Amino acid sequence: MATRMPASSRPHHGDDCPVLSDRALNRALLERQLLLRRHRLGVLDAVTRLVGLQAQAPNPPYIGLWTRLDGLALADVAGAIEDRSLTRIAVMRSTVHLVTAQDCRTLRPLTQPALDRDLWVGSGSGKAVKGVVDPAELAAAAREVLADAPLTTAELGEALRRRWPDVAARHLAYAARTLLPLVQVPPRGIWGVGGRTRYATAESWLGEPLVADPSPARMVLRYLAAYGPATVKDVQTWSGLTRLRPVLDGLRHRLRTFRDTAGNELFDVPGAPLPDPDVPAPVRFLPEFDNILLSHADRGRIIGDEDRRRIFTRNGIVRATFLVDGFVRGMWALDRDRAGAVLRIEPFAPLGAADRAALSEEGGRLLAFAAADAGAHDIRFAPPGG
Repeated sequence: MATRMPASSRPHHGDDCPVLSDRALNRALLERQLLLRRHRLGVLDAVTRLVGLQAQAPNPPYIGLWTRLDGLALADVAGAIEDRSLTRIAVMRSTVHLVTAQDCRTLRPLTQPALDRDLWVGSGSGKAVKGVVDPAELAAAAREVLADAPLTTAELGEALRRRWPDVAARHLAYAARTLLPLVQVPPRGIWGVGGRTRYATAESWLGEPLVADPSPARMVLRYLAAYGPATVKDVQTWSGLTRLRPVLDGLRHRLRTFRDTAGNELFDVPGAPLPDPDVPAPVRFLPEFDNILLSHADRGRIIGDEDRRRIFTRNGIVRATFLVDGFVRGMWALDRDRAGAVLRIEPFAPLGAADRAALSEEGGRLLAFAAADAGAHDIRFAPPGG
């Protein structure tokens, strides 16, 4: 598929930067997120290119990779988690992501300031331990109790409470998970396997220390390659970090610059694709928490404000969505019972016959991937806006 740069969007610097419409930004985002066509990439290469996949729940990263890659099997992802080349750890936005072992070692030190801020400013656990527990002592104690084997949250908290009996175990465990780079070990993250989350230190699990002085500039360049063109606020929204303007300004001589239709300055890496805004985009099913919906301050390039309010719940869930012509046009859910599996598709507005047929065809592929063991498959469309 063509990825030529529109004539109005050639590399430029200065105040007379070319303007990129939301549709131009949409096609750039889809191309960089592997969503204009399925790609024949290995799992590790794809996760590296995407700079991880948000992964509060075990299954969404599987769906996120399936919708982007050609011929993905569940075992491809599960095997990489089990052999430790992929791991689950809190990084960007202080949320759990599925990242490569190398990115675990570099992204966690870079995003640690955001985790610290969330602990000390935004959480009840931070208030409970502040002034009572020395953070360095807590981190050292947690590392010590985790030395023998991975522990659940409850086990970690109770072990720490023996030293600080006046603080609730849940607060001690939460603080330890923030202060220390703790990974969620298998079977957590393995499709179809239940069980409580258990934690190990990243260093012990990966057999290597974290990178001592990782480059913020390199992190920003990787973000732009995967999500750009983007503003400073976009980079900060994705990472959870603040004060990144100096990093972008330091990179300015290496970057392309544009403007969006509101006049905001956009940065981009040289050579990154900017497809024609009229390039066709296939329908795609995105999982809960997909980073394409969470990685910009202004998300108009992928979803409208009204529709965004539909998919973001008050308790922090980001519902599974589908794309039509590159933009979010509704939600979906997969229900299982003894009779089989039902894919429920809820459009926000009426769909044309061609789009409905394309969603049914792609939905059949989704059922074959995510519910291969179900006795029967069915696809049901809800009334528009219901």
